[in-house]
Amino acid sequence: MVSAADLPLIALRDLRKTYGGGEQPVVEVLRGLSLDIHAGEFVAIVGASGSGKSTLMHILGCLDRPTSGQYLFAGQDVAGFDADRLAWLRREAFGFVFQGYHLIASETARENVEVPAVYAGLDESERSARASALLERLGLGDRQHNRPRQLSGGQQQRVSIARALVNGGRIILADEPTGALDSRSGAEVMRLLAELAEAGHTIILITHDHRVAAQARRVIEIRDGLIVADSGVPAGQGKALEEEAAQARFPDAPPAGSAAGAWRAELKEAARSAWRGMNMNRGRTGLTLLGIVIGVASVIAMLAIGEGARQKVATQMGSMGATIMYMGSRPPPTGGPAGMVTEEDLAAIASLPEVARVMPVIGDPISVRRGNMERNLYVFAGTEAMPRMHHWPLAAGRFFSAREDSDLAPLVVLGHKAREHFFPGGGDPIGRHLLIGTAPFEVIGVMAERGAESGSQDYDDMVFIPYRAGRARVYRAQTQPDYTVIEAAGAAQVLAAEQAIRRVLLERHGREDFGIGNAAAKLQAEMETREAMTMMLGLIAAVSLVVGGIGVMNVMLMTVRERTREIGIRMATGARQRDILRQFLTESVLLTVAGGLLGVAAGLVAGGLMLLWDVPVIFSLTAMLGAFACAVVTGLLFGYLPARQAARLDPVVALAGE
Repeated sequence: MVSAADLPLIALRDLRKTYGGGEQPVVEVLRGLSLDIHAGEFVAIVGASGSGKSTLMHILGCLDRPTSGQYLFAGQDVAGFDADRLAWLRREAFGFVFQGYHLIASETARENVEVPAVYAGLDESERSARASALLERLGLGDRQHNRPRQLSGGQQQRVSIARALVNGGRIILADEPTGALDSRSGAEVMRLLAELAEAGHTIILITHDHRVAAQARRVIEIRDGLIVADSGVPAGQGKALEEEAAQARFPDAPPAGSAAGAWRAELKEAARSAWRGMNMNRGRTGLTLLGIVIGVASVIAMLAIGEGARQKVATQMGSMGATIMYMGSRPPPTGGPAGMVTEEDLAAIASLPEVARVMPVIGDPISVRRGNMERNLYVFAGTEAMPRMHHWPLAAGRFFSAREDSDLAPLVVLGHKAREHFFPGGGDPIGRHLLIGTAPFEVIGVMAERGAESGSQDYDDMVFIPYRAGRARVYRAQTQPDYTVIEAAGAAQVLAAEQAIRRVLLERHGREDFGIGNAAAKLQAEMETREAMTMMLGLIAAVSLVVGGIGVMNVMLMTVRERTREIGIRMATGARQRDILRQFLTESVLLTVAGGLLGVAAGLVAGGLMLLWDVPVIFSLTAMLGAFACAVVTGLLFGYLPARQAARLDPVVALAGE
């Protein structure tokens, strides 16, 4: 059994890596390489360009996978790890220091150091304190809020070293850490690496410079994908390495609850990064937002106009009687005399549960006189139910009662224009008398102004008298109503009431010698037409939302292309595929949330302007929330493809991207 002291931290067995295949030529970069590295070693892997040393570093850091062979980390074979498990190992065990620094340009020095801690689930205060302490330790305490372009090369490299250490950094993988530095800065970086090695960190240095490699405790030379020289462990270091190796073990699994903490931290980080990116590209962001704003504002405005038109029709329906039907006698379809509607028929209809009120009506133009003023007016003889059935208020006085109708009381209520004709100058008509035909009637009220409906008699140019008094005093030859107005018990019962009336009259008359006109059906059809138009307008407006969503997708695809290296950096520091997916989805949703909020405001402003132009507009909270939700969903749908593309990038390829 192998003891802990004999167990290498990293063991490579016959490791091979090839590229190409298919139509591309096969290139073998690593050719059966075997290597053991113990915990606490300071190893330099040296070789010329193209020798395979960078490929070896990518495999050691779990950024890439070998084509064949074994990679054992603390005794466990990482070849079978999935992408998320490899990301966790990078986050917990490795810290990278690159030749090109690989800092995120939009982040400050401290924020760059914090990136691995974000994916480790550390809360904001802890990771900020840890990053600040590391930067202080590395002499950058006064540069924490500087961005990479404000730092020298040596300072940027120290920031990358601090980033490698923020999660513990038990293994530091340094790829040509001095390659882009002047000699003074390079010597300073090597001194820092030596100090870290003295502190117990395992340092694996990749370099082409033999002078830099010579500063390590162990030098391994690689050529054409094979190890050609290995200085081994220096004398006197064996016992110390055994002690380090005895403590070497596989990283602990994340503690319970860390995933939730990481999710919250990453979401906040993604939102902050997205807002910063939007602010840095104001022109492009503004044009993208414009599509979302127009879409949301159009949906809100169009639906508000449609709802205003619908409510206007509903009001008209109420004033006209949305539950009103008209019944009259007529010859049956099979031939014969017209039917006769009797008072018993009306009583039978009034007793139906689907019917609220029944009003027989007789009406004709008749001569009406007051003094020397005479005019032919439509004299409407109906019951006391007329104002309620037609939702028509009085402007002055009162309407006659059922008792007065039964008593044949000679009372009259004037329409608005009839009053102006017979009582010009605003005189009070109440208590005065008119001669209708040859019978005197006392004025007891004046109806409010109503106006004429399309194709109908002008209601304001009428006078209204009790039905029985009309038959007895004015329409003496009339044996039945000209027509009967019937009000259903409710809007939903109009059709049921019509069927019930038809059934009762058929039973009483034995033939269909009557007709029923459903005015409510026409009004309902008009409302349904307007609702269909509103829906169509809403759908047309929704198209602009889709166009805005396509704009979001284009912007996010450009963002992924521009930030490829940043994606590689985040992956190298421990981000999983779903972390990258979440970040870019958050950015697209934030974009559409901002556009949605601005769109709601624009829709309200547009609606307010239309109100000033007397366009009927009624805003709906549901419509506003729906349009806003659609904008957010659009961001999710159209942002998913770019986000998935970003999440599926190969870490090595992404790090090499521009």
